[in-house]
Amino acid sequence: MQHKVEPQAWPVVEKEAFVRRMLSRLARGEGTRFRLYGSVPLIEACRYNCVVQPAFRIARFIHKSSRANMRATLAILGLIGATSATPLRKRQSLKDFNDFDVLNYALTLEHLEDKFYREGLANFTEAQFAAAGYDRTFYSNLVEVSADETAHVKLLSDAITAAGGTPVKECTYAFGVTSPAGFVGLASVLEGVGASAYTGAASQIANKDYLTVAASILSIEARHSSYIRSSLAQVPFPQSLENPLTPNEVFTLASPFIVSCPSTNGALPIRAYPALALTTTGTISTGQTVSISSSPNVLAPANDKAHIYAAFITAGGPVFANMTAAGNGYEFGVTIPEGVYGQSYLIFNNCNDTVTDTTIIAGPALLEIASPSST
Repeated sequence: MQHKVEPQAWPVVEKEAFVRRMLSRLARGEGTRFRLYGSVPLIEACRYNCVVQPAFRIARFIHKSSRANMRATLAILGLIGATSATPLRKRQSLKDFNDFDVLNYALTLEHLEDKFYREGLANFTEAQFAAAGYDRTFYSNLVEVSADETAHVKLLSDAITAAGGTPVKECTYAFGVTSPAGFVGLASVLEGVGASAYTGAASQIANKDYLTVAASILSIEARHSSYIRSSLAQVPFPQSLENPLTPNEVFTLASPFIVSCPSTNGALPIRAYPALALTTTGTISTGQTVSISSSPNVLAPANDKAHIYAAFITAGGPVFANMTAAGNGYEFGVTIPEGVYGQSYLIFNNCNDTVTDTTIIAGPALLEIASPSST
C-alpha cells in the first residue's frame, strides 16, 4: 500500500506578525482526542484547522544504523529559528514530568556530551588536530568546552541531590568517531541539539532556581555551538531564534549513541520515534529537493486514505514542506522551504496544521541548510 503525500508549502511571515500571532495564541492551548491501536495511543483529531486524518500505525522498530550511515545521517547542523504562518503551540505535553524528571533529562544529555569530549580528547592528540587543520588555540578551547560539560554534569547532579532526588548516572556510548574532523563535526551536532533541548524544556521547569540553572547552561551550549560552527566555516548563528525540541525529539536524536545505561537509572517518560535519515550529500540549499528515508515497514498507514506530511521544526511553529513519495513506502523527496537555515530538524507528521507528540510519525532527520550569507 502506498502512502499518499500532499504538498504543503507554508509562507514565512515577518517577525512582527509572528510575535503578534504567538502572543495572541499562546494561551489558547490545544485539544486532542485519542483512540487505542493495540496498546499504542494514536491521534484521531486535532483542533485549529488541522485536517483530520486516519491514524498511522507506528511499527515497533529499533533503529540500528552502521557508523557510516550514522555519520551520513547526522550531517553537521547549526541553529534555526525561522518563523512561519503556523502559530506557536506547546508541541509536547510534559504533564507527567516533574522538576526532577526535567533535570535528569538534561543530565542525561550532559552525560553524553561530557563523555563525548573526554573520549575524543583522549583519542586524538593536539598534533592530530593540528594535522587536520585546527590550530593550538582551537584545541585549547576544546579542552575548555570539555571542562564546561563536566561542570554541567556536576551542577545538575548536585542540584538534584540537594533537592532529595537521585541523579542518573553516565551510560555507555558509541559515537563512531574515527578522526579529528569527524569529532568536530559531531561536536557541532551535539551542541546544537543541546541548545534546542534546553530551549524546549525551559517552560516545563516550575522551580525558578532550577530554571536559572538551565538558562545558565543553555547560554553556554549556544556559545559552544557558535564557536564550533565557525571552525567549520559555517554561519555561527544562522537564525535569530533558537528552535525548541521536545524531549521525545531529542531522545530520538540521542538514542543511536546510547549502548546501555545503569539499571539504577530511573526511567524517564520519554521515547524515541522511528528514525529518518538524510541520504542526500553535499550542500543543501533553499528550494532543493532532498532524499529522506526510513527503514522498510516502519511507516505503515492505517488505510489508503492516510497521509504523511513533512514539517521542519522552528521557533515559530512547524514549517510544512512539499513532499513526494517514491512509492516503496520508505523513500521520500522533501523540498527545502524558504526561511529554514542552519541546523534543521525535519519530521514526518500525520496532520498538516500542527505538530505534537502524538501527531509525529517519524524523525527528526537532521539537515544542515546553507544560509544566504554562506552561499
